[in-house]
Amino acid sequence: MPSTDQHQQFKRIGIVGAGNMGSMMAFAFSELGLGVSIWDVKKANVDQLLESAKEVKGQGKIEGFEDIGDFTQSLEGQGERKLFIFSITHGDPADSVLGKIKHTLKKGDIILDGGNEHYRRTERRQKECEEIGVSWIGTGVSGGYQSARRGPSLSPGGDEKALDLVLPLLERYAAKDRKTGLPCVARVGPAGSGHFVKMVHNGIEGGMLSAVAEAWSILHYGLGLKYDEIGDIFDEWNQKGELRNNFLLDIGAEICHRRKSPKGDGKGEGIGDKTEYVLDDVLDKVVQDDDDTEGTPYWCIMETANRHVSAPTIAAGHYMRIASGNRAERLRVAEKLQMPQPKSIEGIKDRRLFIEDLRRAVYCCFLSSFCQGLELIARASDDEKWDIDLSKCLQIWRGGCIIQSEAIADLLQPLLKKNVHYTNLKDIDEVAQDLKQNFDSLKRIVIDSTVFDQYIPAISATLEYLKYAGGTMLPTKFMEAQMDLFGAHAYYKPGVPGEDPGPVKKGPHHYEWRPA
Repeated sequence: MPSTDQHQQFKRIGIVGAGNMGSMMAFAFSELGLGVSIWDVKKANVDQLLESAKEVKGQGKIEGFEDIGDFTQSLEGQGERKLFIFSITHGDPADSVLGKIKHTLKKGDIILDGGNEHYRRTERRQKECEEIGVSWIGTGVSGGYQSARRGPSLSPGGDEKALDLVLPLLERYAAKDRKTGLPCVARVGPAGSGHFVKMVHNGIEGGMLSAVAEAWSILHYGLGLKYDEIGDIFDEWNQKGELRNNFLLDIGAEICHRRKSPKGDGKGEGIGDKTEYVLDDVLDKVVQDDDDTEGTPYWCIMETANRHVSAPTIAAGHYMRIASGNRAERLRVAEKLQMPQPKSIEGIKDRRLFIEDLRRAVYCCFLSSFCQGLELIARASDDEKWDIDLSKCLQIWRGGCIIQSEAIADLLQPLLKKNVHYTNLKDIDEVAQDLKQNFDSLKRIVIDSTVFDQYIPAISATLEYLKYAGGTMLPTKFMEAQMDLFGAHAYYKPGVPGEDPGPVKKGPHHYEWRPA
């Protein structure tokens, strides 16, 4: 527990943004005993929060402000320094608010940027604030608005001294690992490392989300299972084995079981006969990427390309989301392409074994997503000199976040201790063994799903990923020859010491295949 001095460091916190996340943070910090000042560019958001706050029995008082000057003034004298947390959309909004309050900031003040911000923008603001002695800490907040209320996963990165001051408070606020009780927060590293890790979390999340959705589709359209039956399967997967205590399977089972009711959810949705399912009201259309409210998956994919990390599970899931977003365009294309719809998978001799193969395939996708994401963090840490401890990332992700998966954390965290450095997790014996022993199941699922026209972008991409990431006879031999012909790109020779395997740089040989 933090000392009395640490408790007194911050008596009040100023929250910028009264949307879903900011509101839940306000309630949580109030219950931790802090006074809460809240401001939003839209007064209606603050009014709604204050109305909801009447039902919150926190020790700290929540006060809303219409004038941003009054908002910042309310933090004066409430501790040794002012403490803010931003919970607003990435990009220009944060710059706008910083511009409005900058003249009121004093040396020692701390701003936690809890938005999904690009790490380079975070670093720019850190330099801007450093000039006036203020610490801007890029703070990844994972788990959505529900975790923001009850304890999220937090990945702060920035000035070490400032983080030492605020970390005791964040440890009280953060989710706790159900096995050890340890908080799911740690100082990730300097500069923009905290937001980088949150960005990668969201990339991993995309690969996992796609794999679960594809499994649901195979079970429903391929095996003809009803929602309740699929919910039972997801619940069983979540109870034991390699997929135990997995957040996406937990909520997946809940979604499959959720029926409509005469009162619905009390907010106008889910109203209907108890034989109907809420899931049937949901269109196959993800638009978070199209309207630019969610930049992190896109940034993650761009970073994998920029830092030379192969991440097809993450990318394939994202590209299906993109295709889904513009449904009007997709419906026009569907009329022209006349693609087959998913069919019932026939010829299954043992349905139980098929479902077990599917479970193993999903695990392969989950573990591959983790490998791809952690490898990206490791490369970025090397490039940026961040010295990120990958085992801390696993601790941060053990609770409160979307990618929490106990078995995978149990596998990886002990293997990624501070004194061990990997840029390719598949080079670890235990990880390679897990992927290898589930490969045949993954392959069988891809074959059957392909024959019967199931949607499997992440699952099939994971199969190919494992094949070429661990392949020794890649068709890139022919590709390299063609690139040498048209571009004089040069090549290495097989079996030649110093060239095979050789360094990762341009080869010494060029053949004049065709005269210029």
